[in-house]
Amino acid sequence: MTDVLVVGSGPTGLMLAAELRLHGVDVVVLEKLTEPTKVVRSLGMHARTIEVMDQRGLLERFLAIGRQHPLGGFFAGIRKPAPEQLNTTHPYVLAIPQPAIDRVLEEHAVEAGAEIRRGAEVVGLRQDDDGVEVDLADGARLRARYVVGCDGGRSTVRKLIGVGFPGEPSTADTLLGEMSVTATPEAIDAVQTEVRKTQLRFGLMPLGDGVYRVGVPAEGVAEDRSLPPTFEEFQRQLVVVAGTDFGVHSPRWLSRFGDSTRLADRYRVGRVLLAGDAAHIHPPMGGQGLGLGVQDAFNLGWKLAAELAGWAPDGLLDSYELERRPVAVDVLDNTRAQSVLVSLEPGPQAVRRLVSELMDFDEVNRYLTEKIIAINLRYDFGEGHDLLGRRLRDLDLKGGRLYSRMHAGRGLVLDQTGRLSVAGWDDRVDLVVDVSEELDAPAVLLRPDGHVAWAGGDQAGLVTHLARWFGAASGR
Repeated sequence: MTDVLVVGSGPTGLMLAAELRLHGVDVVVLEKLTEPTKVVRSLGMHARTIEVMDQRGLLERFLAIGRQHPLGGFFAGIRKPAPEQLNTTHPYVLAIPQPAIDRVLEEHAVEAGAEIRRGAEVVGLRQDDDGVEVDLADGARLRARYVVGCDGGRSTVRKLIGVGFPGEPSTADTLLGEMSVTATPEAIDAVQTEVRKTQLRFGLMPLGDGVYRVGVPAEGVAEDRSLPPTFEEFQRQLVVVAGTDFGVHSPRWLSRFGDSTRLADRYRVGRVLLAGDAAHIHPPMGGQGLGLGVQDAFNLGWKLAAELAGWAPDGLLDSYELERRPVAVDVLDNTRAQSVLVSLEPGPQAVRRLVSELMDFDEVNRYLTEKIIAINLRYDFGEGHDLLGRRLRDLDLKGGRLYSRMHAGRGLVLDQTGRLSVAGWDDRVDLVVDVSEELDAPAVLLRPDGHVAWAGGDQAGLVTHLARWFGAASGR
């Protein structure tokens, strides 16, 4: 009996595995592919995802292999300068191809003690009151107390538990790949500048040594998107859209993606949960997909660990869906809106011009930017301090940085009064007595995912919220 089987070794599954291991949970990650994929589905991380990595001590690894780029142009490709003084210490995009992100997260999960099994395809699943039995394609049978499907938009786990995935099918496919190009950079830039005036799904991005990441609209919508396009199809579409194939040759990988938008009816059926693309898919507008999945894992990990450890208060595990599904709804809606704004039809183009004008107002530009980079998120914890439910950005303390105190994935009380205690919960919550000129509250209680669960200065209020989020005190 394993504690948790995580199905899928993408960023969501690997992040979840590592989060569970921080709390001593036995985790096995099942991945049907025998080798890590070379397909680059994401190009980097936005501010909130960068913060998540910082909170777990991973950011230096990513900074060493990524490039920082200024914010701007995320909402439907409308170029505006980034708002000033965003509420984050990471106001940039960290450009890293997804295979490199996967590699760092896998190293992190393995270092934490997770087991990764490749070539392990899930084909069957049954659950009872005590656990879940999983059948693999090779005839093996595994049993776990919980299973989490992080196995993508065509999730086998979601289908096996009978969860609906309603939404809109793809109306436009895009071909994507990495390949060598013989055309000169000057010729590529000239063609690209002209084509992208009307076709935002077209582009060539240099990767070095004459290799480019190439995207081009497909001829139509594929019946089976899991089948990669042929190289001949890629060449043909480049000529149709750009008038030239740029002398492309020697493809490293080829893929296609659509613009379908779907949301799982529910995120949990008994002892089986869904996260990442298994729970939601949307067009890649704004580059929000990777962050949405990683933040699902960040929200779920400590809650599932608490359930397994026996100290979770009633409803804690169910709060995963209550908190994260509305976030997915919002992302799906804003990607729908962005998809309309890139249409070449006169009506959507008129709306695009109007939105561009509105974004000249700082409040509008700030609102849309914070939405895309996910720093405006506030979970509904009820009435209270303005910080309640929000993630707390990294703060400078007299004794160092706040995020440096969060690597263990525990709750944390930042006490500026020096009068508070976490006695009875010190096996789950750290007490940091320190001060920050940036914190407008006597003290705050942070959940392991960095969201403010309480802000105040009295011990009675703290105890109430410790019990709400971290269960009964030890010895009671």
